[in-house]
Amino acid sequence: MTAYTATVTVSLKQGVLDPEAETTQQALERLGFQLETLRSADRYEVDLDAASAAAAADRAESMAERLLANPTIHDYEVRVTEQGSGGAESDETGGAGDETAGSEQATADTGADDEATGES
Repeated sequence: MTAYTATVTVSLKQGVLDPEAETTQQALERLGFQLETLRSADRYEVDLDAASAAAAADRAESMAERLLANPTIHDYEVRVTEQGSGGAESDETGGAGDETAGSEQATADTGADDEATGES
């Protein structure tokens, strides 16, 4: 078994009211920041052992479907990275040029049947 970190990002579907983001956007605009839109999201990081990155992603997706996200109002994304040796974690964002030998990554996104948001 290999140690993986699964990151599950849960956000409200397009069109669902997001009062937390609206309040934060108003506060940022009062501070002088100009924003087009702002969306809030919850991020869960789960450390787990699995036979492969795909198996870790399947387990994390099951967690998201069963508890972390409400499919009626939420979209979620699952990203899995192999934990590095010596306790170092792989960078999950923008780490394309910093690849580690033997490192695997799997991604699942549930927004397939919703409008594309243009985000990856």
